[in-house]
Amino acid sequence: MSGLPVINGGNSTEGGSCGGGSCGSMGGSASQSTARLPKWLKRQIPKGNNVGATAKLLDELNLETVCDNAKCPNRMECYSQQTATFMILGKTCTRPCGFCAVERGRPGALELDEPDRVAEAAHRLGLKHVVITSVTRDDLPDGGADHFYQCVVAVREKTGATVEVLTPDFVHNKPALDRVIESAPEVFNHNAETVPRLYRRVRGPKSDYQWTLGLLERVKEVNPDIKTKSGLMLGLGETHEEVYEVLSDLLDIGCDFLTLGQYLQPSLDRYLPVVRYIPPEEFAMLGEKAKSMGFKKVASGPFVRSSYHARDMAESF
Repeated sequence: MSGLPVINGGNSTEGGSCGGGSCGSMGGSASQSTARLPKWLKRQIPKGNNVGATAKLLDELNLETVCDNAKCPNRMECYSQQTATFMILGKTCTRPCGFCAVERGRPGALELDEPDRVAEAAHRLGLKHVVITSVTRDDLPDGGADHFYQCVVAVREKTGATVEVLTPDFVHNKPALDRVIESAPEVFNHNAETVPRLYRRVRGPKSDYQWTLGLLERVKEVNPDIKTKSGLMLGLGETHEEVYEVLSDLLDIGCDFLTLGQYLQPSLDRYLPVVRYIPPEEFAMLGEKAKSMGFKKVASGPFVRSSYHARDMAESF
């Protein structure tokens, strides 16, 4: 693959998660430290009363979302459509990832009624596909795996909706991973986030690219009916060749769905800078390449995030 174009080929003159992180976040409000935002990253704010209604419901039930905590650029669009990605296990993460806007520090105690509150919110919003993510909880013996299980079961019993989980890595804790798999979500998402060369700088010293692959592979081994999904954020200094190698690795372990989106620096302090803003046509090219390689479904674009339009992707299979 030598000679392929380089995604980090210098700063664009036009202008940069979550995961939702692993919070699934790719940041939200981009830094202007290297260049102004390009025109394709400027959006109109959706109109309508549903934005306030969704926010009010989440506040009433004392629920966190990755939409708010990770400063997702799609928050207003999703809220206007009465949908949100629930973030469980608190709002404080134990990992100091260089890209994620979620608060870091010492988390509080688990809220044992949270599964019921998540289920109630999903029911009142009329959701047909529910996405549940979390902060990373290295302070818990199981990393919060049983709490994930309880949330999935509660949502399914209350709503009958399909469920997608976007999990942290559980730090080589296979029993914890198996507990989440036991809840049988329709989609199991764990983000690769970036290419191996940048892994420690982007995801921190506890990250392990091979374990990320092994986690997704384990899901298929235990329950082949679960669709697996992963995503990368671009603009951190990766090359096309490196991206294609990650895609190949994901396909080798049976990954079904893929998301590719633009990394946006949450703020000017402490977060990794954007190396390059990827234009929409380049995202389109990368998406077509991923489809040709064998992914069942691909979402690729500047505003694509792990759970963006997740129902459309899940219901296509």
